[in-house]
Amino acid sequence: MAPGEKIKTKIKKNLPVTGPQAPTIKELMRWYCLNTNTHGCRRIVVSRGRLRRLLWIGFTLTAVALILWQCALLVFSFYTVSVSIKVHFRKLDFPAVTICNINPYKYSTVRHFLADLEQETREALKSLYGFPESRKRREAESWSSISEGKQPRFSHRIPLLIFDQDEKGKARDFFTGRKRKVGGSIIHKASNVMHIESKQVVGFQLCSNDTSDCATYTFSSGINAIQEWYKLHYMNIMAQVPLEKKINMSYSAEELLVTCFFDGVSCDARNFTLFHHPMHGNCYTFNNRENETILSTSMGGSEYGLQVILYINEEEYNPFLVSSTGAKVIIHRQDEYPFVEDVGTEIETAMVTSIGMHLTESFKLSEPYSQCTEDGSDVPIRNIYNAAYSLQICLHSCFQTKMVEKCGCAQYSQPLPPAANYCNYQQHPNWMYCYYQLHRAFVQEELGCQSVCKEACSFKEWTLTTSLAQWPSVVSEKWLLPVLTWDQGRQINKKLKKTDLAKLLIFYKDLNQRSIMESPANSIEMLLSNFGGQLGLWMSCSVVCVIEIIEVFFIDFFSIIARRQWQKAKEWWARKQAPPCPEAPRSPQGQDNPALDIDNDLPTFNSALHLPPALGTQVPGTPPPKYNTLRLERAFSNQLTDTQMLDEL
Repeated sequence: MAPGEKIKTKIKKNLPVTGPQAPTIKELMRWYCLNTNTHGCRRIVVSRGRLRRLLWIGFTLTAVALILWQCALLVFSFYTVSVSIKVHFRKLDFPAVTICNINPYKYSTVRHFLADLEQETREALKSLYGFPESRKRREAESWSSISEGKQPRFSHRIPLLIFDQDEKGKARDFFTGRKRKVGGSIIHKASNVMHIESKQVVGFQLCSNDTSDCATYTFSSGINAIQEWYKLHYMNIMAQVPLEKKINMSYSAEELLVTCFFDGVSCDARNFTLFHHPMHGNCYTFNNRENETILSTSMGGSEYGLQVILYINEEEYNPFLVSSTGAKVIIHRQDEYPFVEDVGTEIETAMVTSIGMHLTESFKLSEPYSQCTEDGSDVPIRNIYNAAYSLQICLHSCFQTKMVEKCGCAQYSQPLPPAANYCNYQQHPNWMYCYYQLHRAFVQEELGCQSVCKEACSFKEWTLTTSLAQWPSVVSEKWLLPVLTWDQGRQINKKLKKTDLAKLLIFYKDLNQRSIMESPANSIEMLLSNFGGQLGLWMSCSVVCVIEIIEVFFIDFFSIIARRQWQKAKEWWARKQAPPCPEAPRSPQGQDNPALDIDNDLPTFNSALHLPPALGTQVPGTPPPKYNTLRLERAFSNQLTDTQMLDEL
């Protein structure tokens, strides 16, 4: 080895090893274990005895495994986007209350539009059950609207049929009594509600324009079939009546509301806002958003809520459209559309209905925690309602939009989309068949509305507790009914009966609101703190220790490997660029023994004894020494004196 290399090696050996200056990875790891703040790694190096080192190695590896396991759980919990819920209570305002009569229009005002339809309906009942309508007022009416021998208009368009299970593919017409072939699919609409074992079922057949594609809808009861058949024709007729005329044919606020009290203070029709529903006529909303201020109640309990007495007027009911008597009420937000037909609560006549409310307000987190929407702006469905976004609004808007696209017209019970008209026979002859097919696809989630519409992130939900009691009592009706008749004398000219009235109480059971708010269960700050807690618990590490680990294992470790690879690449390139050198002749070394070739590392005494003798050469002999040469002579016997000169000698 060259003298310079020896000095360099000696200096490296004596100098302390610090981080990246370590020549090998083994020395780097030794330096790390001696200088790190993690006690486990240090104890592996400084411990004496193989058993202690093995124990510390086991402890350290176990701690590292626990850290990796806990950190993996933390990361998994972080990406599961779970939420935590906080519940607190506070006071709130009174909600909006929408009240509708179950009968949409007064029969006396709408009767001339439905005369032909009702005549054919009575004929169907007579053919099915063998007797006409039993109500005395209906029997006294003239049936002269349809002359004998005239072809029925509504039954011809949608024939009512009787199906016998013994004769498949055939049905008997209600009016003519003739049998006819029935093709296409048969759909039993009442199968999910009830199932009656009978050999005969009632239904009607709907076909497209070319009558090549038909569908037959059957019902377990003839009453259900006739009511559904009547409703289809009713929507077709009323879709052609102007809105202003329909408002005039329905009930006014003064007719519907007999008395009104809120929070112990009297109120009247001026506190209600008109809302016209296609299937329920004129409805009236109390505490609507159109009011200047939203009303609030001072205390909980039935005495401090809304109290109204409703005039139902049973004699003006349409006998085929509705089969129950009363009103419907729905409680909702001021900016929310009242879906009376979906979530309305029915109010019974001659009874007092008490509805106790408890409000729950929910706030959900949007993506990535849930698939809710803030205001519906990210939902690709146009809101056709003049109200705030909700899941019901999205679903109904989606169906109405599909109805306009597929059938060319809008369904009567929902609002009109822009530049669309309600369906009727004159402009859209096969809209009923298209509507039923589309509605079936909607229920089976084939239109894609359920996958596109999202739930609102914030919503209010009123939990209702309903109780009933007979009203008025037998004792009180003797004076109560005459007083109410006198109060309503300006609107009606008849004596009120208890079956014409219904009392409604809506109140808060208490003035506390329950709010459910979602917040992220995991955040970046919590994730970092959990990591720090695990490192500190199992390895007594801090942030500085983590930085040290990153420096050693990611920077120094790879720098040493890169330096070694670079050095090897330089040596390879130098060998490739250097010219080849001629081989020098070998010369015998070591006395006269040509077989002994001395390399850089000289042989030891033992290895030299095992060297074979050179072939064809004679090992030179060594003469014994002369004994007279071993005689000791006095040293420096011929030493010159200090003053003696060399020349004198």
